[in-house]
Amino acid sequence: INAEYGVQISIQIHTYLTDDRLLLLYLFILRTDKKKQKMYLRGIYKRKWLKWMLGVGIFGSAAFNYGLRRTQAKSLEESERLKHERNADLKAHIPTREEQLRNLKNKKKFDMLVIGGGATGTGIALDAATRGLSVALVERDDFSCGTSSRSTKLVHGGVRYLEKAVKNFDTGQFHLVLDALYERKTFLHLCPHLSRKLPIITPCYTWWEVPYYWAGLKIYDLLSGSGKLGSSLYIDREESLRRFPMLSGDDLKASVVYYDGQMNDSRVNVSLALTAGVHGAVVCNHVEVVTLLKENNTVTGATVKDTINGEIWDVNAQVVVNATGPFSDSIRKMDEPNTVNIINPSSGVHIVLPDYYSPEGMGLIIPKTKDGRVVFMLPWEGKTIAGTTDSSVEITTNPSPHENEIQFILDSISDYLAVQVRRQDVLSAWSGIRPLAIDPKAKDTASISRDHVVTVSDSGLITVAGGKWTTYRKMAKDTVDMAIKLGELKPTNDCITSNVSVVP
Repeated sequence: INAEYGVQISIQIHTYLTDDRLLLLYLFILRTDKKKQKMYLRGIYKRKWLKWMLGVGIFGSAAFNYGLRRTQAKSLEESERLKHERNADLKAHIPTREEQLRNLKNKKKFDMLVIGGGATGTGIALDAATRGLSVALVERDDFSCGTSSRSTKLVHGGVRYLEKAVKNFDTGQFHLVLDALYERKTFLHLCPHLSRKLPIITPCYTWWEVPYYWAGLKIYDLLSGSGKLGSSLYIDREESLRRFPMLSGDDLKASVVYYDGQMNDSRVNVSLALTAGVHGAVVCNHVEVVTLLKENNTVTGATVKDTINGEIWDVNAQVVVNATGPFSDSIRKMDEPNTVNIINPSSGVHIVLPDYYSPEGMGLIIPKTKDGRVVFMLPWEGKTIAGTTDSSVEITTNPSPHENEIQFILDSISDYLAVQVRRQDVLSAWSGIRPLAIDPKAKDTASISRDHVVTVSDSGLITVAGGKWTTYRKMAKDTVDMAIKLGELKPTNDCITSNVSVVP
Protein backbone atom coordinates (compact mmCIF):
# COMPACT_ATOMS: atom_id res chain seq x y z
CA ILE A 1 0.00 0.00 0.00
CA ASN A 2 1.41 3.41 -0.95
CA ALA A 3 0.15 6.95 -1.28
CA GLU A 4 -0.62 6.54 -4.98
CA TYR A 5 -2.71 3.41 -4.32
CA GLY A 6 -4.40 5.20 -1.46
CA VAL A 7 -5.45 7.99 -3.82
CA GLN A 8 -6.90 5.43 -6.25
CA ILE A 9 -8.85 3.70 -3.47
CA SER A 10 -10.18 7.04 -2.24
CA ILE A 11 -11.41 7.96 -5.70
CA GLN A 12 -13.36 4.72 -5.81
CA ILE A 13 -14.75 5.37 -2.34
CA HIS A 14 -15.79 8.88 -3.35
CA THR A 15 -17.61 7.43 -6.35
CA TYR A 16 -19.39 4.49 -4.75
CA LEU A 17 -19.37 4.81 -0.97
CA THR A 18 -22.45 5.97 0.90
CA ASP A 19 -20.95 6.00 4.39
CA ASP A 20 -19.57 9.54 4.86
CA ARG A 21 -17.72 8.67 8.06
CA LEU A 22 -15.63 6.02 6.29
CA LEU A 23 -14.87 8.49 3.52
CA LEU A 24 -13.71 11.08 6.04
CA LEU A 25 -11.22 8.55 7.48
CA TYR A 26 -9.57 8.09 4.11
CA LEU A 27 -9.61 11.82 3.34
CA PHE A 28 -7.91 12.40 6.70
CA ILE A 29 -5.19 9.94 5.72
CA LEU A 30 -4.66 11.58 2.34
CA ARG A 31 -4.34 15.09 3.82
CA THR A 32 -1.24 14.05 5.81
CA ASP A 33 2.33 13.83 4.50
CA LYS A 34 3.67 10.61 2.96
CA LYS A 35 5.43 9.43 6.16
CA LYS A 36 2.24 9.72 8.19
CA GLN A 37 0.22 8.14 5.38
CA LYS A 38 2.39 5.03 5.55
CA MET A 39 2.14 4.99 9.34
CA TYR A 40 -1.66 5.17 9.34
CA LEU A 41 -2.03 2.65 6.55
CA ARG A 42 0.48 0.27 8.26
CA GLY A 43 -1.54 0.60 11.49
CA ILE A 44 -4.74 -0.34 9.66
CA TYR A 45 -2.97 -3.23 7.92
CA LYS A 46 -1.65 -4.69 11.22
CA ARG A 47 -5.07 -4.65 12.87
CA LYS A 48 -6.79 -7.44 11.01
CA TRP A 49 -10.24 -6.74 12.48
CA LEU A 50 -10.02 -3.11 11.32
CA LYS A 51 -8.69 -4.17 7.94
CA TRP A 52 -11.58 -6.61 7.45
CA MET A 53 -14.12 -4.06 8.70
CA LEU A 54 -12.88 -1.43 6.28
CA GLY A 55 -12.75 -3.96 3.45
CA VAL A 56 -16.29 -5.18 4.07
CA GLY A 57 -17.49 -1.62 4.45
CA ILE A 58 -15.86 -0.46 1.23
CA PHE A 59 -16.89 -3.36 -0.99
CA GLY A 60 -20.26 -3.84 0.69
CA SER A 61 -21.12 -0.16 0.24
CA ALA A 62 -19.86 -0.24 -3.33
CA ALA A 63 -21.94 -3.33 -4.13
CA PHE A 64 -25.02 -1.85 -2.46
CA ASN A 65 -24.65 1.45 -4.28
CA TYR A 66 -24.05 -0.34 -7.60
CA GLY A 67 -27.23 -2.36 -7.13
CA LEU A 68 -29.14 0.77 -6.10
CA ARG A 69 -27.95 2.59 -9.20
CA ARG A 70 -28.97 -0.29 -11.43
CA THR A 71 -32.42 -0.35 -9.84
CA GLN A 72 -32.79 3.42 -10.21
CA ALA A 73 -31.62 3.25 -13.83
CA LYS A 74 -34.18 0.55 -14.64
CA SER A 75 -36.89 2.53 -12.84
CA LEU A 76 -35.92 5.67 -14.79
CA GLU A 77 -35.93 3.76 -18.08
CA GLU A 78 -39.39 2.37 -17.28
CA SER A 79 -40.63 5.83 -16.29
CA GLU A 80 -39.29 7.34 -19.53
CA ARG A 81 -40.85 4.52 -21.56
CA LEU A 82 -44.25 5.07 -19.96
CA LYS A 83 -43.89 8.82 -20.43
CA HIS A 84 -43.14 8.44 -24.16
CA GLU A 85 -46.07 6.02 -24.53
CA ARG A 86 -48.39 8.44 -22.73
CA ASN A 87 -47.19 11.38 -24.84
CA ALA A 88 -47.59 9.35 -28.03
CA ASP A 89 -51.08 8.34 -26.92
CA LEU A 90 -52.00 11.95 -26.18
CA LYS A 91 -50.69 13.18 -29.53
CA ALA A 92 -52.54 10.40 -31.32
CA HIS A 93 -55.84 11.75 -29.93
CA ILE A 94 -55.35 15.42 -30.85
CA PRO A 95 -58.20 16.24 -33.25
CA THR A 96 -57.51 18.07 -36.50
CA ARG A 97 -59.00 21.51 -37.18
CA GLU A 98 -61.44 19.96 -39.65
CA GLU A 99 -62.68 17.54 -37.00
CA GLN A 100 -63.02 20.34 -34.47
CA LEU A 101 -64.98 22.52 -36.92
CA ARG A 102 -67.31 19.62 -37.65
CA ASN A 103 -67.90 19.11 -33.93
CA LEU A 104 -68.50 22.85 -33.45
CA LYS A 105 -71.17 22.84 -36.18
CA ASN A 106 -72.87 19.57 -35.26
CA LYS A 107 -73.20 19.95 -31.49
CA LYS A 108 -76.67 21.25 -30.66
CA LYS A 109 -75.70 22.94 -27.42
CA PHE A 110 -72.54 23.20 -25.32
CA ASP A 111 -72.33 23.75 -21.59
CA MET A 112 -69.85 26.58 -22.19
CA LEU A 113 -68.68 28.69 -25.12
CA VAL A 114 -65.36 30.45 -24.54
CA ILE A 115 -64.39 33.41 -26.72
CA GLY A 116 -60.62 33.94 -26.92
CA GLY A 117 -57.69 31.56 -27.46
CA GLY A 118 -55.05 33.19 -25.30
CA ALA A 119 -53.67 31.85 -22.03
CA THR A 120 -56.87 32.53 -20.09
CA GLY A 121 -59.27 31.19 -22.72
CA THR A 122 -57.40 27.94 -23.33
CA GLY A 123 -56.94 27.54 -19.58
CA ILE A 124 -60.72 27.84 -19.12
CA ALA A 125 -61.39 25.31 -21.88
CA LEU A 126 -59.00 22.82 -20.26
CA ASP A 127 -60.48 23.34 -16.80
CA ALA A 128 -64.06 22.90 -18.01
CA ALA A 129 -63.24 19.84 -20.16
CA THR A 130 -61.45 18.07 -17.28
CA ARG A 131 -64.54 18.64 -15.11
CA GLY A 132 -66.62 16.69 -17.60
CA LEU A 133 -68.36 19.71 -19.15
CA SER A 134 -68.92 20.13 -22.88
CA VAL A 135 -66.99 23.23 -23.92
CA ALA A 136 -66.23 25.02 -27.16
CA LEU A 137 -63.57 27.69 -27.72
CA VAL A 138 -63.27 30.04 -30.68
CA GLU A 139 -60.35 32.33 -31.54
CA ARG A 140 -60.61 34.79 -34.42
CA ASP A 141 -56.89 34.63 -35.26
CA ASP A 142 -54.46 31.97 -34.04
CA PHE A 143 -53.75 30.70 -30.56
CA SER A 144 -51.38 33.01 -28.67
CA CYS A 145 -51.29 35.56 -31.48
CA GLY A 146 -51.88 38.47 -29.09
CA THR A 147 -50.80 39.47 -25.61
CA SER A 148 -50.13 35.89 -24.49
CA SER A 149 -47.12 35.64 -26.83
CA ARG A 150 -45.73 39.10 -26.02
CA SER A 151 -44.91 38.80 -22.33
CA THR A 152 -41.62 39.07 -20.41
CA LYS A 153 -41.52 35.23 -20.44
CA LEU A 154 -41.42 35.11 -16.63
CA VAL A 155 -43.36 32.81 -14.30
CA HIS A 156 -43.17 34.88 -11.15
CA GLY A 157 -44.83 35.90 -7.92
CA GLY A 158 -44.04 39.56 -8.47
CA VAL A 159 -41.34 41.17 -6.32
CA ARG A 160 -42.73 44.60 -7.29
CA TYR A 161 -46.15 43.71 -5.94
CA LEU A 162 -44.61 42.42 -2.72
CA GLU A 163 -42.82 45.74 -2.24
CA LYS A 164 -46.10 47.61 -2.75
CA ALA A 165 -47.89 45.27 -0.34
CA VAL A 166 -45.33 45.92 2.40
CA LYS A 167 -45.01 49.66 1.81
CA ASN A 168 -48.74 50.36 1.55
CA PHE A 169 -50.01 47.62 3.89
CA ASP A 170 -52.03 46.41 0.89
CA THR A 171 -53.55 43.01 1.64
CA GLY A 172 -54.82 42.75 -1.93
CA GLN A 173 -51.31 42.94 -3.36
CA PHE A 174 -50.08 40.54 -0.67
CA HIS A 175 -52.65 37.89 -1.60
CA LEU A 176 -51.84 38.46 -5.28
CA VAL A 177 -48.20 37.57 -4.57
CA LEU A 178 -49.18 34.51 -2.51
CA ASP A 179 -51.48 33.21 -5.25
CA ALA A 180 -48.87 33.86 -7.93
CA LEU A 181 -46.13 32.06 -6.00
CA TYR A 182 -48.35 29.01 -5.58
CA GLU A 183 -49.26 29.09 -9.26
CA ARG A 184 -45.57 29.47 -10.18
CA LYS A 185 -44.86 26.17 -8.44
CA THR A 186 -47.78 24.48 -10.23
CA PHE A 187 -46.82 25.98 -13.60
CA LEU A 188 -43.26 24.64 -13.48
CA HIS A 189 -44.59 21.23 -12.43
CA LEU A 190 -47.11 21.01 -15.28
CA CYS A 191 -44.79 22.38 -18.01
CA PRO A 192 -41.27 21.18 -17.16
CA HIS A 193 -40.35 20.96 -20.85
CA LEU A 194 -41.35 24.57 -21.54
CA SER A 195 -40.24 26.27 -18.32
CA ARG A 196 -37.29 26.43 -15.94
CA LYS A 197 -36.06 28.23 -12.85
CA LEU A 198 -33.90 31.28 -13.49
CA PRO A 199 -31.55 33.08 -11.07
CA ILE A 200 -31.90 36.86 -11.35
CA ILE A 201 -29.30 39.31 -10.07
CA THR A 202 -30.32 42.57 -8.40
CA PRO A 203 -27.36 45.01 -8.33
CA CYS A 204 -27.09 47.44 -5.40
CA TYR A 205 -25.40 50.80 -6.03
CA THR A 206 -25.88 52.21 -2.55
CA TRP A 207 -25.17 50.43 0.74
CA TRP A 208 -28.72 50.87 2.05
CA GLU A 209 -30.06 48.90 -0.94
CA VAL A 210 -28.15 45.78 0.15
CA PRO A 211 -30.12 45.04 3.38
CA TYR A 212 -33.31 46.42 1.79
CA TYR A 213 -33.33 44.05 -1.19
CA TRP A 214 -31.85 41.17 0.78
CA ALA A 215 -34.62 41.36 3.41
CA GLY A 216 -37.34 41.80 0.80
CA LEU A 217 -36.20 38.82 -1.24
CA LYS A 218 -35.89 36.67 1.88
CA ILE A 219 -39.57 37.45 2.56
CA TYR A 220 -40.23 36.45 -1.08
CA ASP A 221 -38.48 33.11 -0.37
CA LEU A 222 -40.50 32.63 2.81
CA LEU A 223 -43.82 33.25 1.06
CA SER A 224 -42.84 30.72 -1.63
CA GLY A 225 -43.02 27.92 0.96
CA SER A 226 -42.49 24.50 -0.60
CA GLY A 227 -42.50 26.14 -4.03
CA LYS A 228 -39.22 27.96 -3.39
CA LEU A 229 -36.96 27.60 -6.43
CA GLY A 230 -33.77 28.47 -4.55
CA SER A 231 -32.60 30.61 -1.65
CA SER A 232 -31.82 34.23 -2.37
CA LEU A 233 -28.25 35.15 -1.50
CA TYR A 234 -25.91 38.09 -1.07
CA ILE A 235 -22.88 38.26 -3.35
CA ASP A 236 -20.09 40.84 -3.23
CA ARG A 237 -19.00 43.19 -6.00
CA GLU A 238 -16.39 40.85 -7.50
CA GLU A 239 -18.76 37.88 -7.60
CA SER A 240 -21.46 40.10 -9.14
CA LEU A 241 -19.19 41.08 -12.02
CA ARG A 242 -18.10 37.48 -12.48
CA ARG A 243 -21.68 36.23 -12.74
CA PHE A 244 -22.90 39.10 -14.94
CA PRO A 245 -19.82 40.40 -16.82
CA MET A 246 -21.69 43.15 -18.69
CA LEU A 247 -22.81 44.77 -15.43
CA SER A 248 -21.31 48.18 -14.72
CA GLY A 249 -18.87 48.13 -11.82
CA ASP A 250 -19.00 51.88 -11.23
CA ASP A 251 -20.29 52.47 -7.68
CA LEU A 252 -21.49 48.85 -7.48
CA LYS A 253 -21.49 47.78 -3.82
CA ALA A 254 -22.89 44.24 -3.99
CA SER A 255 -25.85 42.28 -5.37
CA VAL A 256 -28.66 40.01 -4.26
CA VAL A 257 -29.57 36.97 -6.36
CA TYR A 258 -33.06 35.44 -6.22
CA TYR A 259 -34.95 32.83 -8.23
CA ASP A 260 -38.05 32.99 -10.40
CA GLY A 261 -39.39 30.97 -13.33
CA GLN A 262 -39.06 31.44 -17.07
CA MET A 263 -41.16 29.93 -19.85
CA ASN A 264 -41.89 29.91 -23.57
CA ASP A 265 -45.24 31.70 -23.49
CA SER A 266 -46.53 31.04 -27.02
CA ARG A 267 -45.65 27.32 -26.91
CA VAL A 268 -47.32 26.90 -23.52
CA ASN A 269 -50.44 28.61 -24.87
CA VAL A 270 -50.62 26.31 -27.91
CA SER A 271 -49.98 23.29 -25.66
CA LEU A 272 -52.91 24.32 -23.44
CA ALA A 273 -55.18 24.46 -26.49
CA LEU A 274 -54.00 21.01 -27.62
CA THR A 275 -54.40 19.57 -24.13
CA ALA A 276 -57.94 20.93 -23.91
CA GLY A 277 -58.68 19.24 -27.26
CA VAL A 278 -57.26 15.94 -26.01
CA HIS A 279 -59.61 16.12 -23.01
CA GLY A 280 -62.68 16.67 -25.18
CA ALA A 281 -62.92 20.43 -25.67
CA VAL A 282 -63.77 21.72 -29.14
CA VAL A 283 -61.10 24.36 -29.84
CA CYS A 284 -61.09 26.23 -33.15
CA ASN A 285 -58.77 28.96 -34.37
CA HIS A 286 -59.63 31.45 -37.13
CA VAL A 287 -63.27 31.46 -36.02
CA GLU A 288 -64.61 34.92 -35.17
CA VAL A 289 -67.65 35.88 -33.11
CA VAL A 290 -69.89 38.07 -35.27
CA THR A 291 -72.65 38.66 -32.76
CA LEU A 292 -74.05 37.24 -29.53
CA LEU A 293 -77.28 35.22 -29.51
CA LYS A 294 -79.95 36.13 -26.96
CA GLU A 295 -83.19 34.62 -25.78
CA ASN A 296 -85.40 36.37 -23.20
CA ASN A 297 -82.60 38.91 -22.68
CA THR A 298 -80.15 36.10 -21.79
CA VAL A 299 -77.01 35.32 -23.78
CA THR A 300 -77.41 31.83 -25.22
CA GLY A 301 -74.54 31.57 -27.69
CA ALA A 302 -72.93 33.34 -30.62
CA THR A 303 -72.98 33.59 -34.37
CA VAL A 304 -69.48 32.75 -35.59
CA LYS A 305 -67.60 33.02 -38.88
CA ASP A 306 -64.77 30.92 -40.27
CA THR A 307 -62.32 33.65 -41.33
CA ILE A 308 -60.62 31.28 -43.80
CA ASN A 309 -63.62 30.30 -45.96
CA GLY A 310 -66.23 32.83 -44.77
CA GLU A 311 -68.81 30.26 -43.58
CA ILE A 312 -71.19 31.49 -40.85
CA TRP A 313 -73.22 29.46 -38.32
CA ASP A 314 -74.63 29.61 -34.80
CA VAL A 315 -73.12 28.02 -31.69
CA ASN A 316 -75.47 27.57 -28.73
CA ALA A 317 -74.30 27.29 -25.13
CA GLN A 318 -75.68 27.39 -21.63
CA VAL A 319 -73.00 29.90 -20.60
CA VAL A 320 -70.84 32.23 -22.71
CA VAL A 321 -67.43 33.39 -21.42
CA ASN A 322 -65.59 36.44 -22.73
CA ALA A 323 -61.83 35.86 -22.33
CA THR A 324 -60.51 38.16 -25.05
CA GLY A 325 -58.00 40.15 -22.97
CA PRO A 326 -57.59 43.71 -24.32
CA PHE A 327 -60.65 43.22 -26.54
CA SER A 328 -62.99 42.32 -23.67
CA ASP A 329 -64.92 45.58 -23.93
CA SER A 330 -65.70 45.04 -27.64
CA ILE A 331 -67.42 41.73 -26.78
CA ARG A 332 -69.15 43.32 -23.78
CA LYS A 333 -70.55 46.04 -26.07
CA MET A 334 -72.04 43.33 -28.32
CA ASP A 335 -74.03 42.39 -25.23
CA GLU A 336 -74.71 45.88 -23.83
CA PRO A 337 -73.76 48.74 -26.21
CA ASN A 338 -73.80 51.36 -23.45
CA THR A 339 -71.76 49.42 -20.92
CA VAL A 340 -68.81 51.11 -19.21
CA ASN A 341 -65.34 50.00 -20.24
CA ILE A 342 -63.41 47.92 -17.72
CA ILE A 343 -60.12 47.61 -19.62
CA ASN A 344 -57.37 50.14 -19.10
CA PRO A 345 -54.79 49.09 -21.72
CA SER A 346 -51.09 49.43 -21.02
CA SER A 347 -48.28 48.94 -23.53
CA GLY A 348 -45.43 46.58 -22.69
CA VAL A 349 -42.55 46.83 -25.17
CA HIS A 350 -39.61 44.41 -25.24
CA ILE A 351 -36.50 44.33 -27.39
CA VAL A 352 -34.22 41.44 -28.37
CA LEU A 353 -30.45 41.86 -28.16
CA PRO A 354 -27.52 39.51 -28.96
CA ASP A 355 -26.73 36.80 -26.44
CA TYR A 356 -23.53 38.42 -25.15
CA TYR A 357 -25.53 41.07 -23.29
CA SER A 358 -26.57 38.50 -20.68
CA PRO A 359 -24.90 35.28 -19.54
CA GLU A 360 -26.78 32.03 -20.11
CA GLY A 361 -28.70 31.08 -17.00
CA MET A 362 -28.65 34.49 -15.27
CA GLY A 363 -31.13 37.36 -15.56
CA LEU A 364 -30.88 40.98 -14.38
CA ILE A 365 -33.51 43.19 -12.75
CA ILE A 366 -33.22 46.89 -12.04
CA PRO A 367 -36.00 47.40 -9.46
CA LYS A 368 -36.07 51.15 -9.85
CA THR A 369 -34.61 53.13 -12.74
CA LYS A 370 -34.09 56.90 -12.63
CA ASP A 371 -37.75 57.47 -13.50
CA GLY A 372 -38.99 54.78 -11.07
CA ARG A 373 -39.68 51.98 -13.56
CA VAL A 374 -38.55 48.34 -13.48
CA VAL A 375 -36.25 46.97 -16.20
CA PHE A 376 -35.36 43.32 -16.93
CA MET A 377 -32.60 41.72 -18.99
CA LEU A 378 -33.16 38.01 -19.42
CA PRO A 379 -31.52 35.23 -21.46
CA TRP A 380 -34.06 33.58 -23.76
CA GLU A 381 -33.74 31.20 -26.70
CA GLY A 382 -30.06 32.05 -27.27
CA LYS A 383 -30.66 35.81 -27.20
CA THR A 384 -31.32 38.53 -24.59
CA ILE A 385 -34.72 40.06 -23.87
CA ALA A 386 -34.81 43.56 -22.39
CA GLY A 387 -37.85 45.52 -21.24
CA THR A 388 -40.33 46.68 -20.39
CA THR A 389 -42.40 49.84 -20.74
CA ASP A 390 -45.67 50.62 -19.00
CA SER A 391 -47.60 53.37 -20.76
CA SER A 392 -51.13 54.03 -21.98
CA VAL A 393 -51.94 52.85 -25.48
CA GLU A 394 -54.79 52.57 -27.94
CA ILE A 395 -56.13 49.04 -28.44
CA THR A 396 -55.19 47.63 -31.85
CA THR A 397 -55.03 44.13 -33.29
CA ASN A 398 -51.30 44.26 -34.03
CA PRO A 399 -49.62 46.86 -31.81
CA SER A 400 -46.13 47.98 -32.85
CA PRO A 401 -43.41 49.42 -30.61
CA HIS A 402 -42.63 53.09 -31.09
CA GLU A 403 -39.07 54.30 -31.54
CA ASN A 404 -39.17 56.36 -28.34
CA GLU A 405 -40.15 53.25 -26.36
CA ILE A 406 -37.25 51.28 -27.82
CA GLN A 407 -34.88 54.15 -27.03
CA PHE A 408 -36.20 54.35 -23.47
CA ILE A 409 -35.28 50.69 -22.88
CA LEU A 410 -31.83 51.19 -24.42
CA ASP A 411 -31.14 54.26 -22.27
CA SER A 412 -32.42 52.52 -19.12
CA ILE A 413 -30.24 49.42 -19.44
CA SER A 414 -27.18 51.38 -20.62
CA ASP A 415 -27.08 53.14 -17.24
CA TYR A 416 -26.35 49.80 -15.58
CA LEU A 417 -24.11 48.11 -18.14
CA ALA A 418 -20.40 48.45 -18.76
CA VAL A 419 -21.04 49.22 -22.44
CA GLN A 420 -23.35 51.55 -24.31
CA VAL A 421 -26.09 49.53 -26.02
CA ARG A 422 -26.37 50.59 -29.64
CA ARG A 423 -29.59 50.95 -31.61
CA GLN A 424 -28.19 48.65 -34.31
CA ASP A 425 -27.82 45.90 -31.71
CA VAL A 426 -31.62 45.59 -31.49
CA LEU A 427 -32.51 42.43 -33.42
CA SER A 428 -36.28 42.76 -33.03
CA ALA A 429 -38.93 44.34 -30.84
CA TRP A 430 -42.55 43.72 -29.96
CA SER A 431 -45.37 45.41 -28.11
CA GLY A 432 -48.01 43.65 -26.04
CA ILE A 433 -51.15 45.20 -24.57
CA ARG A 434 -51.71 44.45 -20.89
CA PRO A 435 -55.46 44.24 -20.21
CA LEU A 436 -55.45 45.92 -16.79
CA ALA A 437 -59.00 45.65 -15.47
CA ILE A 438 -61.27 47.67 -13.21
CA ASP A 439 -64.03 45.80 -11.43
CA PRO A 440 -67.25 47.57 -12.55
CA LYS A 441 -68.86 46.70 -9.20
CA ALA A 442 -65.98 48.04 -7.09
CA LYS A 443 -66.58 51.18 -5.04
CA ASP A 444 -63.16 52.62 -5.86
CA THR A 445 -62.91 52.44 -9.64
CA ALA A 446 -59.87 54.71 -9.69
CA SER A 447 -57.56 51.96 -8.49
CA ILE A 448 -56.41 49.47 -11.10
CA SER A 449 -55.29 46.10 -9.79
CA ARG A 450 -52.93 43.61 -11.42
CA ASP A 451 -55.30 40.92 -10.14
CA HIS A 452 -57.97 39.45 -12.37
CA VAL A 453 -61.67 40.33 -12.40
CA VAL A 454 -64.57 37.97 -13.13
CA THR A 455 -67.81 39.83 -13.75
CA VAL A 456 -71.30 38.90 -15.03
CA SER A 457 -73.54 41.18 -17.10
CA ASP A 458 -77.30 41.46 -16.60
CA SER A 459 -77.82 39.11 -19.55
CA GLY A 460 -75.43 36.50 -18.18
CA LEU A 461 -72.25 37.13 -20.20
CA ILE A 462 -69.23 36.22 -18.05
CA THR A 463 -66.12 38.34 -18.62
CA VAL A 464 -62.70 37.55 -17.14
CA ALA A 465 -60.01 40.20 -17.50
CA GLY A 466 -56.77 41.37 -15.97
CA GLY A 467 -54.38 39.04 -14.17
CA LYS A 468 -51.11 37.76 -15.61
CA TRP A 469 -49.65 34.70 -17.32
CA THR A 470 -48.50 33.04 -14.10
CA THR A 471 -52.01 32.91 -12.66
CA TYR A 472 -53.83 31.73 -15.79
CA ARG A 473 -54.89 28.48 -14.06
CA LYS A 474 -56.46 30.27 -11.08
CA MET A 475 -58.22 32.70 -13.43
CA ALA A 476 -59.62 29.71 -15.32
CA LYS A 477 -60.74 28.00 -12.11
CA ASP A 478 -62.55 31.10 -10.82
CA THR A 479 -64.25 31.58 -14.19
CA VAL A 480 -65.44 27.97 -14.49
CA ASP A 481 -66.70 28.08 -10.89
CA MET A 482 -68.73 31.15 -11.81
CA ALA A 483 -70.05 29.48 -14.99
CA ILE A 484 -71.16 26.38 -13.06
CA LYS A 485 -73.02 28.53 -10.57
CA LEU A 486 -74.59 30.82 -13.17
CA GLY A 487 -75.63 28.12 -15.64
CA GLU A 488 -76.45 25.47 -13.02
CA LEU A 489 -74.06 23.13 -14.82
CA LYS A 490 -73.36 19.63 -13.57
CA PRO A 491 -69.62 18.82 -13.61
CA THR A 492 -68.50 15.28 -12.88
CA ASN A 493 -65.72 16.44 -10.55
CA ASP A 494 -64.01 19.48 -9.04
CA CYS A 495 -61.07 21.32 -10.61
CA ILE A 496 -58.12 18.97 -11.27
CA THR A 497 -55.91 21.13 -13.49
CA SER A 498 -53.18 21.33 -10.85
CA ASN A 499 -52.44 17.70 -11.80
CA VAL A 500 -53.04 17.81 -15.56
CA SER A 501 -49.78 18.08 -17.49
CA VAL A 502 -49.88 19.85 -20.83
CA VAL A 503 -49.28 18.04 -24.11
CA PRO A 504 -45.53 18.21 -24.92
